[in-house]
Amino acid sequence: MATDQAPFFDLVWQVVRLIPKGRVTSYGAIARYLGTGRSARMVGWAMNASHHAKPKVPAHRVVNRNGLLSGKAHFDPPEKMEQLLEKEGIKVKNNQIIDFKKHFWDPNTELEEPDLMARSGKD
Repeated sequence: MATDQAPFFDLVWQVVRLIPKGRVTSYGAIARYLGTGRSARMVGWAMNASHHAKPKVPAHRVVNRNGLLSGKAHFDPPEKMEQLLEKEGIKVKNNQIIDFKKHFWDPNTELEEPDLMARSGKD
């Protein structure tokens, strides 16, 4: 990972750690919350790189804007993403979250910018 990506990845992981169990968000929602609305793909790269991050990052709670489990190929085995979501009460059919809007957690409305900064130890 390039050093300029590390701070962005860390911010993404901080947001993802705040997603409550039984809720999901999208790559784009995280990017918009971080003020980089066109970087949803970079959020995806951060999710792919998160599997060994400490503390743990619940990457299974991040899906595409339509509720598709587009990142499942990066889980071992790929079915693990769906299993983790279903364990939290989220039903999935054909790799898509059922009642996606009901389970959607938008960091832009659920968090305030100071929330993330306070949790990251910044002022």
